[in-house]
Amino acid sequence: MLLLHTSDWHLGRSLHRADLRDAQAGFLDHLVEVVRSERVDVVLVSGDVYDRAVPPLDAVALCESAFVRLRAAGAQVVVISGNHDSARRLGFGAQLFDSSGVFLRTAVESCAEPVVIDGVPFFAIPYLEPEAVRASLGDARGHVGVLTEALSRVRAVAPPVSVVLAHAWVAGGKASESERDITVGGVSAVPVSLFDGFTYTALGHLHRSQVVSESLRYSGSPLAYSFSEAGHTKGSWLVSLSSAGLESVQFVSAPVPRRLSTLRGELAALLTDPALAGQEGDYLSVVLTDTARPDEAMARLSTRFPHVLVLAHEPAGAARSEGTYAARVAGRTDLEVAGAFVAHVRGTAPSVSELDLLGEAFGAHRLAVT
Repeated sequence: MLLLHTSDWHLGRSLHRADLRDAQAGFLDHLVEVVRSERVDVVLVSGDVYDRAVPPLDAVALCESAFVRLRAAGAQVVVISGNHDSARRLGFGAQLFDSSGVFLRTAVESCAEPVVIDGVPFFAIPYLEPEAVRASLGDARGHVGVLTEALSRVRAVAPPVSVVLAHAWVAGGKASESERDITVGGVSAVPVSLFDGFTYTALGHLHRSQVVSESLRYSGSPLAYSFSEAGHTKGSWLVSLSSAGLESVQFVSAPVPRRLSTLRGELAALLTDPALAGQEGDYLSVVLTDTARPDEAMARLSTRFPHVLVLAHEPAGAARSEGTYAARVAGRTDLEVAGAFVAHVRGTAPSVSELDLLGEAFGAHRLAVT
C-alpha cells in the first residue's frame, strides 16, 4: 500500500497582503498528479485544512475540488481537523462522505474507531484542545494528558500494522513563526514515546517538513507562510507499507510558485546592486539601514522589487531589535503591552486614567470569554 502524507494546507491564508489562492491551487494540482503518477492508494491530510474556523467560500470550493480530484485519481482520503479548523464544520456530513472514500474524522470520540482500507487500520486523532475534550477522555488534563488517553485507547485495539494521524506538537519538532501557539499552562509539546509501536504516524501542525523518528514525521505546510520558512523545502511524504510494516519513506518536493527572501542594506544600494537581480521576482522582507528613513521607500523599492511584503527601518549603528514579537512581549502583562503600544503610536505614555480604562477593557473581555 502506498500512502501520501500531507498536512497544514491552510486554505484561505494569505502571506501578509499577498493572495496565495493560486499557489495553493497549484499545490493541490501537484498532489493530484503525484497520486496519479505514483498510483497512491491513500492520501493522509493531518489537519489545518483551512486557515480559520470559518473559511472563505473560495477556500471551501478549493477543498471540495481537491477531494473530488484525489478520489478521481484513484486515492482514498483520510482527513483530520487541526487547531485552525472548526472540527464541527469540517466534519459535517462525515458519515455520508465515508461511502465516497473521503473520511473526515474530527471527533475525539471516534479516535479508536479506525478507517480500514484494504485491511490496514487508520486511526485518526484530530487536534485535541485539552479543556474542550477532557470530559470525553476520562478527565485527562493538558496536551500530554488528553493525547496519552486518546492513544491508549487506540493502542488497546491497534493491530501490529497500523497508521495514526495526529495534529500536535511533538517534542523535538522544530517550529516556525507561522504556527498558532497551542501552549496551555506553558506546556504544549508531547513526548515522542506516546507514538511508540505504530507502523507510521502522520503528524500535522509544525510547518517544517521533518523526521522526528523513522516512523514519526511531519509533512509540513505546502507553502511558506512566514519569512521564517524561507529556507524550508516544502513537500509530502510518500510512504510504502507491506504486510510486515513500514517498507520505505520518500520525500516528494512541492512546486515553489515564488521564493521568499530577505534583503538588508541602504536603499540606494538595494536599487542598484546587480547581484540582487535573481531576487527581483521573490516575495521580500526588506530591512533598510539608511541613517534617516528614506522618503517613499516602498514605492521606490517596488520599481525593482514588485513583491516587497515587509519593510522595516533599522538605521546602521542603532540598537537592534529584540527579535520576534513573542520575544519582545515575553513576561509582560496584557496591560503593559497595550500601554507600550499606545506610547509607540502616540509618542507619549498613557495616563493613569487611560491605563485604568485599558484595564477595565481587559477585565470585561476576560468575563466575556469565561
